[in-house]
Amino acid sequence: MSQLPFSPAAERNKAPILERLQALLPAQGTALEIASGTGQHAEWFAAGLPGWRWQPTDFEAQALPAIDARVAEAALTRVAPARRLDVLAPQWPAEGAAFHTPFDLVYCANMLHIAPWATCAALMQGAVRHLAPGGVLITYGPYLEQGVPTSAGNLAFDASLRAQNPDWGIRSLADVTAQAQRTGLGLLQRHAMPSNNLLLVWGRQP
Repeated sequence: MSQLPFSPAAERNKAPILERLQALLPAQGTALEIASGTGQHAEWFAAGLPGWRWQPTDFEAQALPAIDARVAEAALTRVAPARRLDVLAPQWPAEGAAFHTPFDLVYCANMLHIAPWATCAALMQGAVRHLAPGGVLITYGPYLEQGVPTSAGNLAFDASLRAQNPDWGIRSLADVTAQAQRTGLGLLQRHAMPSNNLLLVWGRQP
């Protein structure tokens, strides 16, 4: 049995996210994943989107060997070696060769609420730098929405995050949208997902 790091949340949400990605994305493309974590999403999506090439990344250097090992166990050939990427760095990635080929998708799940608020603007700016024409940024996770009641579970989750780190917390969708608009990105689609999460599709505004 594999001893690789394992996220129960990633295991629960990978199937509904893939189903949505399959409906949204073309048959072929290149994807840059931000904050890949355990690599469960990278493995699952690369298998479920066989026409796509996947580039996993993570801020934590120690996470990279496990991501690569998971991909190797699954015998996936269209996943690049995981790279360390600091979203806040002015160049992605900050170490080694920069990304020179644009991506059709930048994908980021469950990062904004467990990272400083500055990462939101940095994510939007980086996506604009690295997206191909017509490419999209897709974010996934919990958000606070004006006029939409927040579930008791998300309220408790937000309180627990802020207790761990005052720079963390579930973000306001209005605030995230404002950051996106400053970089020329607009919210194209909003999809309600299980467990009070949202999958959001962002693209360049005309």
